[in-house]
Parts: sequence; C-alpha cells; structure tokens
Amino acid sequence: MHQKIYSDPDIYRLDIPLPNNPLRNLNCYIIKTNEKNLIIDTGFNMPECLEAMKQGLEELEIDIYKTDMFITHMHSDHTGLVPDLMNENSTIYMSEIDYEYVKMILENFWSKSDESYLMEGFTEEQIDYLKNTNPAKVYNPGRLFKVVTVGDQSKFKIGRYEFKCISTPGHTPGHMCLYLEKEKILFSGDHILFDISPNITRWPNVKNSLEDYLKSLKKIKKLKINTTLPAHRKNDMNVYDRINKLIEHHNDRLKETIDILRKTPGINAYDIAGNMKWSLKGKAWDEAPLQQKWFAVGEVLAHLDYLEEEKKVFKKYEEGNYIYYAN
Repeated sequence: MHQKIYSDPDIYRLDIPLPNNPLRNLNCYIIKTNEKNLIIDTGFNMPECLEAMKQGLEELEIDIYKTDMFITHMHSDHTGLVPDLMNENSTIYMSEIDYEYVKMILENFWSKSDESYLMEGFTEEQIDYLKNTNPAKVYNPGRLFKVVTVGDQSKFKIGRYEFKCISTPGHTPGHMCLYLEKEKILFSGDHILFDISPNITRWPNVKNSLEDYLKSLKKIKKLKINTTLPAHRKNDMNVYDRINKLIEHHNDRLKETIDILRKTPGINAYDIAGNMKWSLKGKAWDEAPLQQKWFAVGEVLAHLDYLEEEKKVFKKYEEGNYIYYAN
C-alpha cells in the first residue's frame, strides 16, 4: 500500500507492517525521479515486510537497478531488508558511526548487552527469553552490506534534488536525518516522532546518549522545515512544537527518576522502571511484555547516565547489581 504525499519531488510513503510490535509500521519513503530513485529505510528482515516492500515498489514501477537507499540508523526495522533489496548498482548511504554498530551487532554485541542488563536487574530467565523474542535481535539483516558512509552535512543528489545528511545522535549513536534544504522537507527517521516518544537508551562507547539527543533536537530546531516525515506513525503537529514537547518529556522523566530514588533509595534500574509511569495500554508493569520492559529499562539507564553526569545520582555495585541513589 502506497500513498503519494508530496510533488516536486515525487515522494511516496510505503506502509511496511511490523507484526506484533507496538510501533505498528515503518513509514518507508520513496523519492521517484526520471534518473534515479531513493528508498529511505526498509523494515524488519521478515517475510511480511519484504512482501509489502516488493508490492509497493511494483505498484510504483520502481526499477530497483536505478534505486539507491538511505538508512537513517542501525535499528533492525530500518536496516533489516537492505541485503534483500540491494544489487550491484545500489549505493547505500548510512552514517559511519551506525554502520560500525551494525558490524558489532552481527558479531558479539548482544552477549555484552545481556551481561550489562543482568547487572541492572534482569534475571537470567528473562534474558534467555529475550534472546529469541526481542525484535532488536531477531530481525536484523541476515548479513553485512556495503555502504557509502556519510557524515554531518554530507550531500548527495537523486535526479536534480540535493539531499543533506544531518547528524542527530541520541536514539542511536549515529542516527541521521535527511534534509531537502531547498524544499524545506525533513525525513526525521526516529529522531522526531509525533505520537510516541523515540526510545533513548544507553549505548556502549557513548557517555551520555540523552544529552546527545537533547542537543540533536535543538540542532534540528534551527532548520527551516515546512514538512516533517517521521519513520513511524503519523505527523499531526508542528515540528517545532513537537521538539519542545520532547524536551519537556525528558525533563519530566529526569525529575521522576530523582523522585523515585529519593522515595526508594538503593534500587536497581529494573525496579526504577517498575515505579515509573509508562504508556502500557492500561497494563501494570508486572503484566507488560518483556520486550517492552527491556526498552523501558534502557531508557531509564539513559536518564541515570545523564543524572550521574549532573552529579544528581550515584550508583554502587552490590551482589551482582548496580543500585542507584539520589545525591
């Protein structure tokens, strides 16, 4: 299923389903020109995503041999189908930072991640269950793919349209938005979503991912934007208002974290998450799917890292767990 959402350039949205996932869908954008086309993000490495992608490309009469790809970031719902779509003529643009994380994920990333989450309050049984059910793990691309790495302010052309890459670390260490400066169109990836908040988590080799994210939001706020096209769900508000709302959300979350630790000092990240308010469709924390708990704890860790840098929180290591206190 496709929808034309812009003319000059011709931009289409493909609705790529993400089965059994709270995100529901990926908005895959196709820019179609007479000379060449561009696919922005791809969907999970799973049959339902590939079928929807192939159907959409067929409906739009896209010649895959005249089509490049831009990948906003390394998450599996964005990279999963790259090996299925690429060919000898493909140019795949992606940030150098996130491409290195793709390599890590296809090697030994998850064993180290599992070890760290065990020290933050998850049990061995929970981690074992997540090994076969966490979509971040099981729907990654089946193999490594070659890319043309791009950095902040890198430019490339599709037909007569010039695209600018905007580095927006936070959601992932090397997340990138794509900007049509003349047309004032921003493809925001997962950096700015409109009816859900992007997940901000702790990353290896990143000191303070939440601080990175907040700086990236303020960076985008300086651009002239008439149209924002997010990677998930809909866009039903002004992008500058949304940026303000996202900043406010994280400030509230930081305050909530400190309040919890003042009320219940010496608890681990898993228990901090259990005391927070989440949008879980009316379910209590104990009833929430384990995959959602994994993402929630990751977000708590990002906020704890931020507060540690601010000297508002400190941690101790006791009996295999990190436990946290408010200063």
